[in-house]
Amino acid sequence: MTDLTGLRLSYTRAELRRADLHPEPLAQFQVWLQEALDAGLREPYALSLATADQSGRPSVRTVLLRGADERGLTFYTNFGSHKGHDLAVNPQAELLFHWAEHERQVRAYGPVARVPDEEADAYFHARPRESQLAAHASDPQSAPVQDRAALDATFAALHRRFPEGTEVPRPVFWGGYRVTVQEWEFWQGRPSRLHDRFRYARQDDRWQVQRLLP
Repeated sequence: MTDLTGLRLSYTRAELRRADLHPEPLAQFQVWLQEALDAGLREPYALSLATADQSGRPSVRTVLLRGADERGLTFYTNFGSHKGHDLAVNPQAELLFHWAEHERQVRAYGPVARVPDEEADAYFHARPRESQLAAHASDPQSAPVQDRAALDATFAALHRRFPEGTEVPRPVFWGGYRVTVQEWEFWQGRPSRLHDRFRYARQDDRWQVQRLLP
């Protein structure tokens, strides 16, 4: 295996000063996300979602951001998945966005709650038809499956069950979660590992901003 100890980059693209920050962290996040979208970065709305079960065992996986507004950050999944089980017993999570090309990352932490059914319905029916069928086919998500052929057979059966022109109903086991962010962190890579880091922490009804040591 290649020796990894000497592999490193020097981050020189930009700096982040206190004066650059928007007073509202959501607005700051939206600016950075839009810059990533405008630059053509690959799936900049993809995020690492960290959860923990009742015993404190952590797990992390990649999901897609599907909403970012004053209510919080929203993603969708199978309620019976590993993350769904974690969130049922420990409804809090941390999200990480990493935009390597921009030498930036954003962390967001807060409690998690399911989105209303009507909102989940609207998003589900806005998805491509194949994705709607896949949501049915992958239940219970994360459970063992005999082989790929068994999964493909289930998918084919769903095509017959819901032929083209018929509505695919949203499964009762599938929907959205929203993270009400209580703490944000914005990180900009800098040379010599002296990175710029700022944390927004919710205190009463205001955001307190602090620079953090790298």
